[in-house]
Amino acid sequence: MKQYCRSQDSATLSSSRTSSRLGLLTNLFALVLLSWATTNVAYAQTFKVLSSLGYPWSSLVQGADGNLYGATDDSIFEISPAGTPTILQNADGSPWGVILASDGNFYGTTYTGGPSGGGTVFRLTPTGVVTTLHNFEGPEGAQPYDGVLVQSADGDLYGTTYFGGAFGYGVAYKITLSGTYTKLHDFNGSGVNPISALIQATDGNFYGVTADGFYGSIFKMTPSGTVTTLHTFDSSDGYWPYFGLVQAVSGKLYGTTTVGGANGYGTVYEITTAGEFTVLHSFNGSDGENPFCTLIQATNGNLYGTTSAGGPYDGGTVFEITPAGTLTTLHNFCPQGNCSDGYYPRAGLLQATNGILYGTAFNNGDVFSLSVGLAPFVEPLPAVAPEGTPISILGTNLTGATSVSFNGTPALFTVLSATQVSTTVPAGATTGKIEVVTPTATLYTNVAPFRVLPEITAFSPSSGPLGTTLVIAGTGLLKTSRVTFYNNVPAASFAVNSDTQVTVTVPAGATTGPIQVTTAGGTVTSSAIFTVN
Repeated sequence: MKQYCRSQDSATLSSSRTSSRLGLLTNLFALVLLSWATTNVAYAQTFKVLSSLGYPWSSLVQGADGNLYGATDDSIFEISPAGTPTILQNADGSPWGVILASDGNFYGTTYTGGPSGGGTVFRLTPTGVVTTLHNFEGPEGAQPYDGVLVQSADGDLYGTTYFGGAFGYGVAYKITLSGTYTKLHDFNGSGVNPISALIQATDGNFYGVTADGFYGSIFKMTPSGTVTTLHTFDSSDGYWPYFGLVQAVSGKLYGTTTVGGANGYGTVYEITTAGEFTVLHSFNGSDGENPFCTLIQATNGNLYGTTSAGGPYDGGTVFEITPAGTLTTLHNFCPQGNCSDGYYPRAGLLQATNGILYGTAFNNGDVFSLSVGLAPFVEPLPAVAPEGTPISILGTNLTGATSVSFNGTPALFTVLSATQVSTTVPAGATTGKIEVVTPTATLYTNVAPFRVLPEITAFSPSSGPLGTTLVIAGTGLLKTSRVTFYNNVPAASFAVNSDTQVTVTVPAGATTGPIQVTTAGGTVTSSAIFTVN
């Protein structure tokens, strides 16, 4: 394994919070830097350094105002796409970055801080007002290492801590936007020390990775907290999956390992939600090494990420990889004093709605943009919701928009600014692309469709024998593909009568319990129980 370490500049950081992070990073990964190459590099015209801001650790996120938001070792910042920075908050406790939630506020975690030093969950308003929602204590979890949150389809936030819990190996939890905290799972045995962000896949389950002592693992977790290990890494397929997963439009999950693989420099891998694992690419040093990033899928369907070292100048790279595994290096970072692009890009990328990629380089603290010719698009917030839900549509140059539609179903809307449209998921909408027509362009959502989540509001009768005809009422039922009874017993016969009604025959083998309806937008479970007589 090629080794590397911090530069002299970062090694002399006086911040105890940064030292705490780097100390854990060293303990986890034992990475030490080789000498730097002295060759200068000519960069592509599409790469641009926007600003230098401390020591950024995690990916950027786009706000409703079109600006980018992120975190350094001791602050939360805002930066315009043109590069004008603003420090919103000098944070206590080492923030890990933020997400934009459906209420328009940002939410994040700190690795340390709080009364016991175990970290916090906080809310940040767009104007920079911070409210602590939860202080971690040992039994509830501690130190959410790279603990970026994810907002679920139910509106709550989900995350993990690296330490703490009943066994000291970390927990999975959820927390409401108002701060009600629930521990979902205590990690123990195989698959411990969860790290980085969870994702919620289209099947409704959460997926994440663990550091797991040495090699690491990939796990699935139900919304109620039942955890299943899908894959345990070894040196041949990569190990130390330091950052989490992304689900592509195909439904498959993609991620990176920091080291291991065919050459020892890390891998890009693919895994299905059933656990079928494939290594797509093993880094060889010349094309990068040691990726510390979550991948993103951009509007062209390809995946993008960074490596923290390697490349011809040993400063890291930005790369593109197809879902089939063809990798292209887009940019090589240079760690020399006569280079101005920074190095050690420890975080992943963001594709903003203007189509441009944005990222950060830890050393020098540079925020950069990289245009690869991708078109502007719009992004819904949230990305999955039932009919009748108010949502925001983020984009660029939205002033004067003339229509908004959900997979062809028109919706009423209000243009709030050049970067935000307010609308409501219309009745009869189905899962697919959102279209926004402006005076200068027709914009669509990214490769992932907006998912219209079905709802079950009632069913009748509430009980009956096998063979009973049951009428299910709700919304978003137009594309129903499956109806199941308790213990996953499928209905052999059902009819979609309308967007608000499905008729189903109670199948052989059905037992008393809730009913589930599945569409392209997801699966919903009834709150009421059907009793089999």
